[in-house]
Amino acid sequence: MAQNVWFMIKLAWTSGEKKVIALSLLSALTAVVLSLINLYVSPTILSVVERRASVSELIFTILAFVLALMFISAVSAYIYKNTIYGRISVRIELITLLNKKAATTSYPNLFEDKYQKLIAKSQKSINSNHAATEAVWTTLTDITSNTLGFLFYVFLLSSVQPILMLVILTTTIISYYVSYRANEWRYHHREEEAEYEKQIYYLSSQARDLTAAKDIRIFGLRSWIEELYHKTMNAYMAFHQKAQSVYIWAKIADLILSFLRNGVAYAYLIGLVLNNGLSVAEFLLYFSAVGGFTAWVSGILSGFNTLHQQSLDISTVRESLEFDELFKFEEGEPLKAEAERKYEICLENVSFRYPNAEKDTLSNINLRLHPGEKLAVVGLNGAGKTTLIKLICGFLDPTEGRVLLDGKDIRGYNRRDYYIMFSAVFQTFSLLAGTIATNVAQDNLDIDMDRIKECTKKAGLHDKIESLKDGYETYLNRQVFEEAILLSGGETQRLMLARALYKDAPFIVLDEPTAALDPIAESEIYQKYNEMTSGKSSIYISHRLASTRFCDRIILIADGGISEEGTHTELMKRGGKYAELYEVQSKYYKEGGTES
Repeated sequence: MAQNVWFMIKLAWTSGEKKVIALSLLSALTAVVLSLINLYVSPTILSVVERRASVSELIFTILAFVLALMFISAVSAYIYKNTIYGRISVRIELITLLNKKAATTSYPNLFEDKYQKLIAKSQKSINSNHAATEAVWTTLTDITSNTLGFLFYVFLLSSVQPILMLVILTTTIISYYVSYRANEWRYHHREEEAEYEKQIYYLSSQARDLTAAKDIRIFGLRSWIEELYHKTMNAYMAFHQKAQSVYIWAKIADLILSFLRNGVAYAYLIGLVLNNGLSVAEFLLYFSAVGGFTAWVSGILSGFNTLHQQSLDISTVRESLEFDELFKFEEGEPLKAEAERKYEICLENVSFRYPNAEKDTLSNINLRLHPGEKLAVVGLNGAGKTTLIKLICGFLDPTEGRVLLDGKDIRGYNRRDYYIMFSAVFQTFSLLAGTIATNVAQDNLDIDMDRIKECTKKAGLHDKIESLKDGYETYLNRQVFEEAILLSGGETQRLMLARALYKDAPFIVLDEPTAALDPIAESEIYQKYNEMTSGKSSIYISHRLASTRFCDRIILIADGGISEEGTHTELMKRGGKYAELYEVQSKYYKEGGTES
């Protein structure tokens, strides 16, 4: 708990919100002063009346307390208002850090179940003003003010029977322990809760996903998704009902202990009035002080109880931020991509097996991509083509063997630097919620418009863009911009080509980005890529063999390895698996052809 508090204090300090710390302390002090004024106001006025003081003294006393209350209340309100913005800024800093972690973490972590659950739980800790990462400042302020008040009241009540304070402390501590155990139950079941939340989020997002809209309607999936959603939600609600039953019993125990604590205290003070001649003013002071003392002790323990619960949430955020990286980043050897330099990539006895899989997806792969070579990777769906590309691009590390860049194992490099070596278009690609220019440049700050226009001209998309009302400032993605346009499949592919050309990296990778197009359109797009990337090392992936005939070398992936290798002509002459697959597919590649 102390580590998490220190983490938040350091975050406030390093994020430029040091005032949050100072203002929280001032807020605690004003809360104590305000409480003490309220404690003494009635007994003091009553004492003035008992002494039969003059009316002017009485009025002066009342006025002094009123002015003091007004001043301290105004100061407290001012401090609170100024603290809010700093607390929000600290929480936003955490949101930024979590987003950065998600965007830069080692690629395999994105599919790690533990990481996904941590991220889902972390979102709850940062998504509102009441979330733990912001509310913790209120808790720390309350604990500080309660502690200061407690110390003052101990001094004030030092003349009262020590056993009374012992009873108050004992019952309050027991109450705290019961509440603590209830919160522990919730913590130990946090993964179960996170699993339900992940499932609910997935089903909700699928229902809203525009790409699934047609399938939901054509195949009548709505009732099925709703059934799954309701089942998951019912299980989630049952979990919360069980959690609430634990909290209810804790609250009942706290109520009984509070009744016992207050009963003993009030009985003792009444005894002092009857037997020791305690004055009315003193009785009122001690009566209020006992209640205040109880409140301070309860506040301290309740505050620590709340802090403990918030600390668990902050721990989840920290676990997400500190989740182990599988790759080297800043600690790796720096690597600078040189567009004109000729690089060579070599896979040396590479095998890869996905977590919990029974066998390798790829086994003992030996492959060399020569400088400037056009390499085609072909094979049936599920053969492991995309896995091979992920290994080459550094998204995955081999289970066995090495991936080498100019003879050096890529695991030694800063992986972010290594990614810069590639311009890639994958099966699923992203269109940013921004302008066409932003999507080509993948940046919204330092955009070279002349270069963007040159790349779109080469990609055959310039005339289309110029015909639009806003040209290159036309928005894409209607989920964000109502005035956004929708590009056709072919136009989107050309935009991806322009993006790859704009980056101008040493390696070009195309991982079946045209799978949704017809074979002839795919072949035309691949030919366009070939023309525009002349001289660069390129890898083309397709399960349609005719689309990659132009490549310098073709490898056929089958049964977890390289089944055949050579040019298109060589492989056809060989009459092996490649030739067989090509003949089966060839009838679909002939424009205007019919299926026999």
